[in-house]
Amino acid sequence: MQVKDIIEVLEREIPSRYAVEWDNVGLLVGDRQQEVSRILIALDATDEVIAHAAECGAQMILTHHPLLFRPPKQVVEHDFLGRRIRALIKHEISCYAMHTNFDIVKMADANAEQLALQNPEVLEAVGEDEAGSYGFGRVGDLKEEMTLEDFARKVGEVMCLPAVRVYGDPLSVIRRAAVSSGAGKSSIPDAIACGADVIVTGDVDYHAGTDAVMQGISVIDAGHYGTEFVFISKMKEIVEKKLPEIEIETEAICQPYHVLSV
Repeated sequence: MQVKDIIEVLEREIPSRYAVEWDNVGLLVGDRQQEVSRILIALDATDEVIAHAAECGAQMILTHHPLLFRPPKQVVEHDFLGRRIRALIKHEISCYAMHTNFDIVKMADANAEQLALQNPEVLEAVGEDEAGSYGFGRVGDLKEEMTLEDFARKVGEVMCLPAVRVYGDPLSVIRRAAVSSGAGKSSIPDAIACGADVIVTGDVDYHAGTDAVMQGISVIDAGHYGTEFVFISKMKEIVEKKLPEIEIETEAICQPYHVLSV
């Protein structure tokens, strides 16, 4: 099967038209005519991921985050991005990214499923299609109310996290929750408007967290990676179902930081 055939299948499942204007998705490095028998699925095309692909004989890498956001000014070995591009070309590996289109089409529902949200709705709408509004994140009710502390522990458990940061009163009652993967602080106003008691997201800075609490909503920072590595398992399911003739390798789940007790 060629790269172009795989792209055709992926486009039907996760159309690039759902990606937002500033994003850069699709085939970023590679050859549409290249034959592919094995795919590696990862969150990012890091040096380690590209080396893994070369070692396991994968001809294509599927990532969530785009390797390229802006046109590089040089492709040289001493630059980390240039080194990755050179390695992909050297090993004849194509690299395809599904970013905000995956967030909208698949990730939001996956996160809502992780948190067992009831009757989930779109949190931050960005457009409409024949099915109605679409956009980032989901908001829904919990099966049963619980304290913020207990809900934070549940988030840590289902997202396999070493720790979470919590803004808000640990003893406050949570009945309705929002989730927005990645760096989702821009969704906090939408979560407030939807009546959520808490929002689960990543990359929350001090002011965003404390300001949210002052507006009546708690925040659980589960990390950018923590809210998005579900991409790997979801893409594996899609490739197994839609491309059964392709062999699949997946990058191991590994948080990109360490939590140290001081």
